[in-house]
Amino acid sequence: MGHLCFSFMIGTNFFFLLFTLSFAVDSISPSQSIRDGTTLVSKGGSFELGFFSPGSSENRYLGIWYKNIPVRTVVWVANRCNPINDSSGILMINSTGHLVLLGQNKSVVWWISSAKHAPSATVELLDSGNLVLRDAGTYLWQSFDNPSDTLLPGMKMGWDLRTGIKRSLSAWKNSEDPCPGDFTYGIEMERDTYPEAYVRKGTAKYYRTGPWNGLRFSGSPELRPNPLYSFDFVYNDDEVYYMYNLQNKSVISRIVLNQTTSTRDRFTWIEADQTWKAYSSVPRDLCDNYGLCGANGKCIIDENPVCQCLKGFEPVSQEKWNLMDWSLGCVRNKPLSCQERYKDGFVKFVGLKLPDTTHSWVNKSMNLKECRTKCLNNCSCMAYTSSDIRGGGTGCAIWLGDLIDIRQFPAAGQDQYIRMSASELESGGKVKTALIIAVSVAVVFSVVLLVGYYFHRNRRKLKEIGETNMNNEGEPEEDLELPLFDLPTVASATDNFSSDNKLGEGGFGPVYRGTLPDGQEIAVKRLSRSSGQGLNEFKNEVILIAKLQHRNLVKLLGCCAQGEEKMLIYEYMPNRSLDSFIFDSVRGELLLDWPKRFHIICGVARGLLYLHQDSRLRIIHRDLKASNVLLDNEMNPKISDFGLARTLIGGDQSGGNTNRVVGTYGYMAPEYAVDGLFSVKSDVFSFGILVLEVISGRKNRGFYHPNHSHNLIGHAWRLWIQGRPLELIDTCLESSCTLSEVLRCIHVSLLCVQHHPEDRPSMASVVIMLGSEIALAQPKQPGFFIEKESHEVGSSSGNQTSSTNEISITLLEGR
Repeated sequence: MGHLCFSFMIGTNFFFLLFTLSFAVDSISPSQSIRDGTTLVSKGGSFELGFFSPGSSENRYLGIWYKNIPVRTVVWVANRCNPINDSSGILMINSTGHLVLLGQNKSVVWWISSAKHAPSATVELLDSGNLVLRDAGTYLWQSFDNPSDTLLPGMKMGWDLRTGIKRSLSAWKNSEDPCPGDFTYGIEMERDTYPEAYVRKGTAKYYRTGPWNGLRFSGSPELRPNPLYSFDFVYNDDEVYYMYNLQNKSVISRIVLNQTTSTRDRFTWIEADQTWKAYSSVPRDLCDNYGLCGANGKCIIDENPVCQCLKGFEPVSQEKWNLMDWSLGCVRNKPLSCQERYKDGFVKFVGLKLPDTTHSWVNKSMNLKECRTKCLNNCSCMAYTSSDIRGGGTGCAIWLGDLIDIRQFPAAGQDQYIRMSASELESGGKVKTALIIAVSVAVVFSVVLLVGYYFHRNRRKLKEIGETNMNNEGEPEEDLELPLFDLPTVASATDNFSSDNKLGEGGFGPVYRGTLPDGQEIAVKRLSRSSGQGLNEFKNEVILIAKLQHRNLVKLLGCCAQGEEKMLIYEYMPNRSLDSFIFDSVRGELLLDWPKRFHIICGVARGLLYLHQDSRLRIIHRDLKASNVLLDNEMNPKISDFGLARTLIGGDQSGGNTNRVVGTYGYMAPEYAVDGLFSVKSDVFSFGILVLEVISGRKNRGFYHPNHSHNLIGHAWRLWIQGRPLELIDTCLESSCTLSEVLRCIHVSLLCVQHHPEDRPSMASVVIMLGSEIALAQPKQPGFFIEKESHEVGSSSGNQTSSTNEISITLLEGR
């Protein structure tokens, strides 16, 4: 470009054909031009193209800006590094279809040519902000393929692998010079590598998004479905690009790369304030600085210091590491041996921004099991994961060599499996996980046994209910039908009950993880043939318990009864139980901030309300505790383990008594633990204790304050009456908690654990209290114990049974 001579383009007599446009048009033909002082306006009036001078500069540039925003906001510039020094600029199409920008003395300062000879081509400014050179409907060139510093809705950032066009952003040098600086942003990939987006300063990597995982960039947890914009990432043999579109056309939003602030910002126009407001910005914090923690280190922004070596690694230089110079990174505690590579294993890391993919390999057709094998067979492979996490995960991505630029998020992020030598692997972790899952999967079967007993004992009453079949409003309901799965479907979902899919085994048979054809993950309880149940009894019990379903109860999805096979199919709960988070300071701080804990408290309350009041059969759980609250992949709570529950036939029955006390010590209401009296208020007491544990991160049983011998309830009561309730809050929640919400939860929990059951609120009242600002009564003294030692209920009595904090003991007896 520059001052080039194009005599073949411009003839002496040609300019007699030019005229200045004095009215708003959206396109020009070869016989027209745009001169400095006139503009093109898109058909809908959204964008305008013309000449402008940035800031206090007197240089003139051809650019595109928002038409109806009073603060001129330029989104694209043609002659970025070739300014025109006066108002002589002219944009035109020459006789061969080239788009040409002329400056002083009719010199060419910028021009676009196409491979096609198109004398009838036109230039049009679209309402998307895209300037296009077209011929008979075919785009010969478009500004969206040649971005400046701004990414607009509908604009692709990435590569067209068919044409070789690479679309990336480059920041202005400063507010008065649109010439590209050294601050750039674009998609990068080599053949067969995992593509991702990088921001660079010069040639140095400055920030990266993390690779796309099917839902979002792994390093962008904030990139979630939202009311402002939708987004997509396309990766196939023809194209690799990221693009977003606005959900509401009245919203104006753009992404801009800024050299001065060294940030990539998303701005939204606020009409009421007549200003652009930053919606998001990266780098967002210290951990977003590329490679901050060096090789094999991870950054956790809430830690001090923020850098840690991955498990199984140690600093290359402990001295520099202690001085917070992490640049040398980390090395393995025990080096890997290629000769013994088949003895290696992998440790699962969760919530990660995946490492730099420069030295990676991806295959979109492999499954995770094949991916593991692929990595294990390669001495250079250090980690692997699914390239697409949707629907349980598909595709394979492996990393070769050191792992660079990892950070850990408290939520979102992605799982990755990092290679370890056999001596580094811990065998206990998998056993514990399998045990927890095996215990959790006993939930449905325990309920089936319990309700089945009552079904037979109260056959006539249930028949009347079935014949009446009325809902809470007195309107007829249709029978709830539970899906019946055929044996081939279940066998296929579990890979023919493969040992690789076995989660554990309980007293009634093994449990398998499976995936249905639609991608839904399930847990399959395969009842052993010695369980003693007949086909009719099995069906009756399953159909009955299927009527007791709620979003905060573990959900039974269906069953399979074919020949001698009887199986229960229910939802798979990937995040295990609540106690594994709130009583683990590291996991609790990283993955369970206060908003999530409050969400869990409210969810458990709604689940109990359903059992007590809204279900067809009134159910008293009798063993509500943190280990019996399971968490799904979005950390939604699900009450589980109804093995000790009591079912009350008839809506007027609210409680009863028993000679055999069952439950978990530390959660039992006093009247139940001492006298065997149970009611819905017994569950309310347990709920109150659970709330105190969620807030404090401490177990009620086994907690003793150094200045007194009270358990957690007693400690909370002392703080309350002394006006110091905030001292109860878990220290890891200090930065995320809303004090008014926490105080209200403490207040409600103390109302729930009052000594006398008649003083405790119902779960209906609890739900209202948690979700509103109504005034609360002052709590009375709770039912708590002062003790120096812990004892199991029933340790000295033969007529009582208890459960530990990990496993509930199910007793089926005549009542």
